Amino acid sequence: MFSELVVLGIRTGTIYRVGLPDGQVTPLYKDAGVSPDGVVVADGTVYWTTMGMPSRDPSVPGEAGLDYSARNGGLHAVSFDGTGARDVLPNGTLTTGKQLSYNGFLYWGDREGCRITRVRPDGTGLADLIVNEPDDSGTQECVGVTVDATHLYWTQKGPAKGGLGRIFRAGLEIPAGETAHDRSDVETLWDHLPEPIDLEIHGGYLYWTDRGAAPKGNTLNRAPLPGPGEKGAEPEILASGFTEAIGLAVDDDVAYVSDLGGRITAVPLHGGASRVVVDMGELLSGIAGIRR
Repeated sequence: MFSELVVLGIRTGTIYRVGLPDGQVTPLYKDAGVSPDGVVVADGTVYWTTMGMPSRDPSVPGEAGLDYSARNGGLHAVSFDGTGARDVLPNGTLTTGKQLSYNGFLYWGDREGCRITRVRPDGTGLADLIVNEPDDSGTQECVGVTVDATHLYWTQKGPAKGGLGRIFRAGLEIPAGETAHDRSDVETLWDHLPEPIDLEIHGGYLYWTDRGAAPKGNTLNRAPLPGPGEKGAEPEILASGFTEAIGLAVDDDVAYVSDLGGRITAVPLHGGASRVVVDMGELLSGIAGIRR
C-alpha cells in the first residue's frame, strides 16, 4: 500500500511529496527544471523528465499556443531526501519528455520527438525503441509508456479532443534485423480513443488516464490486457469529471489521478466514491506512489 505520493508541479518546477491518506504536502526538490512531466521512484531515487522551454504564439490562446518542438528536454535524478541532484541526460538530449517508467531501464515517451526511448539510470545504453515519422496531425506523438516483463505499452494521444488516440504494444527488444523506425511487432490495441495520456499495468489490467472530451474523455479507464494478437476490449470508465487528467499511480485498491486543475483524486478500484486527496492550486503532471 502506498504511504505517500510524489507529484510534479509544472509551472513551479517543483517535486512534491504528498502524504497518505491526509494529503499533507511537502516540497522535495524545488529546481526540477522547465515543465517537468514524468516521474518514477526507484531505489531511493526520484527520476523525472522535462518537456523543456516552449515558445509561444501570442495569437493562439492557452496551451494550444505553446510550441514544444525545440529539442531542450532532459532526464534528471535526485535522492529521495532532496540531495544529490544530477542529470541522467542533460537538457537538449530529448525533445519533450513525457511519462516515465522503470524496470531496470528508464523508459519515456518523447511527444514532439515522436518516439519511445530508454536508458539505464547511469545514463548508459541510450536507445530508441519506437520512432514515428513526424507530421502535422499530432497522431505520431508518443506520450504515456509503461512496461511489463516482456512488452512496452504506449499512448499516442492525437490532437486535443480529437478522438484519434491510440494505445500500442511492442516487445521490449527490437526484432533482429529491424529498427525502431520499421519494426514489425507493433500492435494497435485500441484506437479512436478521446485522448489517452499516462498508463499503468496492474493486476492483469491496463489503466490509463484520458484528457479528451466528455463523456469518454477526462476519465480514468481500465481494460484487461489483450492476449497476443488480440484487440483491446471496450474500456471500463472508473471515474470522470477531471480537469485534464494526466498522471496515474495505481495501488492495490485505489488509483491516484493528478490533473491540470491541481487536484489529486483517489479512485477506488472495486467500487465506491472517489475523493480529492489534495487540491494543490497549480498544474500537476506526473505522479508516482511510494511504498514504505
